[in-house]
Amino acid sequence: MKTQLSVLASIVAVLCLSGCQSTTEPVVTETTNQQAEPCEIAHTDIHDAADCDVAKEGVIEVIHPLEDVAVDIAVPKEKVTEAPVVISDVWARIANQLEMAVPDDSRVNVQKNWYLKHPEYMARVVKRAKPFLYFIVEEIEKREMPLELALLPIVESAFDPFAYSHGRAAGMWQFIPGTAKRFGMQQSWWYDGRRDVIASTVGAMDYLNYLNEYFDGNWLHALAAYNSGEGRVARAIRRNEKAGKPTDFWSLDLPRETRAYVPKLLALADILKNKASYNFSWPEIENVAVIKAVDIGSQVDLAFAAELAGMTLKDLHALNPGYNRWATDPDGPHRLVLPLDKAEAFSLALAKIDRTDRLNWVRHKVRRGDSLGKIANQYHTTVDIIKRINELDSNMIRLGDHIMVPVALKELDSYSLSQDQRLASLQNTKRADYKLTHNVTSGDTLWDISRKYNVSTRSLAKWNGMAPTDTLRPGQTLAIWVNKVSDKQQDDAILRTLTYTVRRGDSLSRIANKFNLKISDIAQWNDLNAKRYLQPGQKLTLYVDVTRLKNVG
Repeated sequence: MKTQLSVLASIVAVLCLSGCQSTTEPVVTETTNQQAEPCEIAHTDIHDAADCDVAKEGVIEVIHPLEDVAVDIAVPKEKVTEAPVVISDVWARIANQLEMAVPDDSRVNVQKNWYLKHPEYMARVVKRAKPFLYFIVEEIEKREMPLELALLPIVESAFDPFAYSHGRAAGMWQFIPGTAKRFGMQQSWWYDGRRDVIASTVGAMDYLNYLNEYFDGNWLHALAAYNSGEGRVARAIRRNEKAGKPTDFWSLDLPRETRAYVPKLLALADILKNKASYNFSWPEIENVAVIKAVDIGSQVDLAFAAELAGMTLKDLHALNPGYNRWATDPDGPHRLVLPLDKAEAFSLALAKIDRTDRLNWVRHKVRRGDSLGKIANQYHTTVDIIKRINELDSNMIRLGDHIMVPVALKELDSYSLSQDQRLASLQNTKRADYKLTHNVTSGDTLWDISRKYNVSTRSLAKWNGMAPTDTLRPGQTLAIWVNKVSDKQQDDAILRTLTYTVRRGDSLSRIANKFNLKISDIAQWNDLNAKRYLQPGQKLTLYVDVTRLKNVG
């Protein structure tokens, strides 16, 4: 969010970013063999140009990398029986407390008409919001802040904690790294607090409260600043003051995306408050707590925790989207969000298990060519963790030493919501007949690469979980999808790079046969001993003829 970005929800068609500055690519006429992509609203293709324009008005796309991640949490029936509530629907609880004036303004009416025209979008949003909305409302009420803020994740991300957008904004509340750090969200290799619903909600309320005080209690100014930064809104106010013009939100000269951002929120508030008058179906969410944060005290494998809680790994990870990898962060936060009806039994069971038994371990014998970095990559952990566990003061290791390393309980593919697996799933989603891969080298840009493969920069970025203006890293692997392969690409494709994740039961012989390669080549490319077993989840670099990729899964 926020100081330097802007957003659009392509899938949700709503402004994403809690404060982003629009960055515009050069306008270029492109010739590409890719089909034009439709406007995607809540995973539904919309081809009507005018409708699409309203949804995308003035903002940069918010991307939902997964088809839909929503946990169907049961409402604790005993809770409802013992303590019946007057208001049974959280949305009704919100609607009863909405106070912001909604003007009869064309900007609001355009957005309102769009939402009213797309009830299926709201149904999808409510499904995502179901586990978290009660917690969010409780947090807002506790701070005595406007309940309109509970609707902000609809505008930002369609309540998708895995959403990301231009400028590296991420999470339900769409924070960029700098603003997230400023408001208390940890970010590490293991964990990203911007996607942690608890941490990001607390951070969002802190930020919004700060903005409200900064603008002397003017919530529309605060909301505009959440989107485009307090400095930009403050400058717009000063310009109007100097020119003798009104300084209310509607009179300010703000970026196009911000001028649409606040109307979107007010349009949603008006529809919710008057849904009966609009005859609009806004699905209910029970007005009871359905989740609980459980103190786990130390790092734990998510697969192990899921089994202990009697949940699927995907459902547990969906409730805990802040964890990037196969385990929680060794440095905390040491908590897991669980369904309320499972929390107590999980806590009791976990208390009986020694902390060292919460992870799997391997005893690795240091071989020639090993380094801590290489070992960390092999076992999908970090150098710092290996050093800490083995009480190493430096990165020096000796041939023949034994090192203890934590490893995932299951194959890495099982952790489908981890950062690596989300990216792999996105890159492997079939977009055309052929998938190429490109290894980024120093000086590469998305523009240069898009020209080389005759695809659009927007598509190239989307296929790889990026924004068109994001910076590339040397060594980064990009997926590229094409419907046909040029003679030059076919010549180059003999050494096209593919990253392969080892599955249970794989062997070098089986992989070599699958890709029509030599075992010796695979071993040489990956510095492997051809006689040693492969580990599930291990990454292998393969150089494959692109014409063979069409039928390879």
